[in-house]
Amino acid sequence: MKQAEVHLYRAADYPRMPWRNGGGTTQEVACNPGGSTAAFDWRLSIADVAQDGGFSAFTGYQRIITVLEGQGIQLTVDGQEKAPLTPRRAYAFSGDAQVQCRLLGGPIRDFNLIYAPARYHARLQWVAGVDRWTFHSAASSVLVLNAGGALSVRVNGAPHALPSRYDCLHVESQGGLAEYGLEAAAPLDACVIELLPRNT
Repeated sequence: MKQAEVHLYRAADYPRMPWRNGGGTTQEVACNPGGSTAAFDWRLSIADVAQDGGFSAFTGYQRIITVLEGQGIQLTVDGQEKAPLTPRRAYAFSGDAQVQCRLLGGPIRDFNLIYAPARYHARLQWVAGVDRWTFHSAASSVLVLNAGGALSVRVNGAPHALPSRYDCLHVESQGGLAEYGLEAAAPLDACVIELLPRNT
């Protein structure tokens, strides 16, 4: 089995940048190797939303959003009001959509995956309430966001520490099925994202 490339992104180092529509700020967590804020195949970010307003458009992309902190938000997508989005619930929508956001009880912090569906399949899931969790994946990119206390992620048996809240581990697989194990002293609170390139 070929060795995977593993990168740790520290929350303290995430750059902060303005939204495309100027309505707030985002911290970029990670994007595809060789990508940038202006041109990427996939990107993870954390946004602080302090007031009601519209989302930036990302034409040609798919988006998945989940609330990290705060009571939640109410989204209206292309004129249709959606069910309230509370913490750790994910909602997927097109980056082409016109999206309005209403805060349910004050400012929130959210976590976003934006990716090109023509190039990738994506899966996002939250892992919570247990102190260890194991899974196998053949995805080319696996990312683990630590939303709780110190966390250890084993990749084919090799341990990697995520010591701080919102640290992110990025694993670029070199092919084949890999085993991942999440462990923490307290119940896990982590988001796992798998990205698999579409065949072209």
